[in-house]
Amino acid sequence: MIDTFEASSLQEAHYFAEQIEEWYLNNKRELPWRDIKDPYRIWISEIILQQTRVVQGYDYYLRFIDRFPSVEDLAKADEDEVLKLWQGLGYYSRARNLYSAAKSIVERGEFPTNYKDIRMLKGVGDYTAAAIASFAYNLPYAVVDGNVYRVLARYWGITTPIDTTEGKKLFAALAQNLLDKKNPAQYNQALMDFGALQCVPNNPNCNECPLQANCIAFLETSVSSLPIKAKKTAIRTRFLVYLYIRYKDRILLHRRERGDIWQGLYEPLLIEFSEHAELPSIIQKANLPKQAAFRLAVKEIKHVLTHQVLIVDCYEVDLTKFTTIEKYSFIPEKERANYPASRLVEQLYEAIDNLK
Repeated sequence: MIDTFEASSLQEAHYFAEQIEEWYLNNKRELPWRDIKDPYRIWISEIILQQTRVVQGYDYYLRFIDRFPSVEDLAKADEDEVLKLWQGLGYYSRARNLYSAAKSIVERGEFPTNYKDIRMLKGVGDYTAAAIASFAYNLPYAVVDGNVYRVLARYWGITTPIDTTEGKKLFAALAQNLLDKKNPAQYNQALMDFGALQCVPNNPNCNECPLQANCIAFLETSVSSLPIKAKKTAIRTRFLVYLYIRYKDRILLHRRERGDIWQGLYEPLLIEFSEHAELPSIIQKANLPKQAAFRLAVKEIKHVLTHQVLIVDCYEVDLTKFTTIEKYSFIPEKERANYPASRLVEQLYEAIDNLK
């Protein structure tokens, strides 16, 4: 294996691209955002597929385009509606950035047509800008996502960690040098599909891989160890208790504020503890009227986020006396579905409904 990529290895670039594109023509996925040139629809698909598998994002894309067929439709929508349509996809900053960028595009008068201007859209990074530029305008920009890192690291035997500055520069330069500049759209899609379907993270079918003969990882039996990451993300465990507070036919909700991963989404009263809490401690910390009746709806469900594990309890709480809590408001329970919520809160709602 190698720690740096030597320019002399680029003599294999034509062979590599040829094999990848030939494989793609026989194995590519038929997707609604493929073989189109509409930058708006390509942008929507790329934002949805950030941190989301194709199988999960497919129906979201169709619903999103059906509701917002143009950037103008998206720009004039209400943010709550955009978040509601996004509900369940997670990483809600993507939806907020999409909405903000749509407004800026409409103000601009057209969707940007070059990499630099595309890259300036809110929520668009190097990868997404390269994808839109190549797919919509056939501009010669190489995409580098997780699939691309994996294929390149294995084929060329690169041991430089992909999550370091050196690694990012190395892989970006290699990807750009390997790019089929006559047909960047097809090449980029081919390379990503190859990583998603053939050169998969675990147990790839190397025996039926067209790149097997020259793949350094295969030849050196290091497929399972590449690509390499230098950093291990610390995972934090948090203990949360949600109180689904009901007074007559209304429930208490709060809209999460700026700077939050669930910004703009609604949720019941939330209390956090340093460890799993029993009901007496919860009642004391909630500071609700003494007549409040608590009923356990969810006990210790685990909700996994990128850098956190949430251990969650949820109690249904019926009030006999009206009370106010700062930044929380009572809304008609029958209108709950109109308020966008995280997937975690959706699960809590389902549990509450099953108690009835």
